[in-house]
Amino acid sequence: MITVLTGAGISTAAGIPDFRGPDGLWTRRPERARLLDIDVFVGDREARIEGWRDWRAHGAWSARPSPAHRSLARLVAAGACRDLLTQNIDGLHREAGTPDDAVVEMHGTLATTSCLGCGASMPTVDVLARLDASPDPVCAVCGGILKPDVVYFGEALSEASLDRAGRAARTCDVFVAIGTTLQVYPVAALAGAAVRAGAELVIVNASPTAYDAEAHRVIREPIEDAVPALVEEWLG
Repeated sequence: MITVLTGAGISTAAGIPDFRGPDGLWTRRPERARLLDIDVFVGDREARIEGWRDWRAHGAWSARPSPAHRSLARLVAAGACRDLLTQNIDGLHREAGTPDDAVVEMHGTLATTSCLGCGASMPTVDVLARLDASPDPVCAVCGGILKPDVVYFGEALSEASLDRAGRAARTCDVFVAIGTTLQVYPVAALAGAAVRAGAELVIVNASPTAYDAEAHRVIREPIEDAVPALVEEWLG
C-alpha cells in the first residue's frame, strides 16, 4: 500500500505559487506570512482586511488539476493508495477525481469559512462575494469574526486528521512525499515515522528536503512529469 503526502509544489504547475520555494510568496514577501498568524488575524482588523483580499486573489479559484493530481487520482482509484494526505488547501485533489474519503486535508481547506464565535459554516465564495461591501466580514448569525477553514499559525491541526495520517504512515509499504520541503511539523514527521515502521521513502521535490538522507529514492525532475511516471511504474 502507498501513502502519499503532497505539498505546495504539486500545485505550482496548476498556477498556484508555493510559499518557500525560490520564487515563493513568502520568499519574495516574507512579511505576508504574518497574515496567516491566528493572533494577528483575531487581533488586527487591518490584517484581516488585507488577508481577505489575499484570499480573494488566491490562485485556487482559477487553478485546474495538474497531470500529477490526475495521476494520483488514478493511483487511488486502482486501490494502490488508500490515504492521500495533503498540506494544500486548494481542493485540487478532489477536483482531479480523488474521492473525498481518500483525501486528508492536513492544513484545512479554503472551500469553506467558519465563524470563530458560533461555529456557523458557509462557502468561502459567498464571503468573498461581499468583500467590497464588508471588507472585514462578520457572521450573519452572531456578528463574530469569520475565518477560512485553513489552519493558521498558532492553531492546532485536527486530531482526527493527525491520527489517520499517523496510521497511514506507519502501515504503508511506500511513503511518497511530493512537492514539500518537509519542514512544517507535525506533518513533516510522518516521513520519519514511515521509515521507522519499515516503509520505503520516496521524495519528489525540486529542492533538498529535511529527509533526503533517509529516503530510498529522491527525484528532482519536475513534479508534473515525475509523478505520472511513478504512477505508471507502480500500476504497471
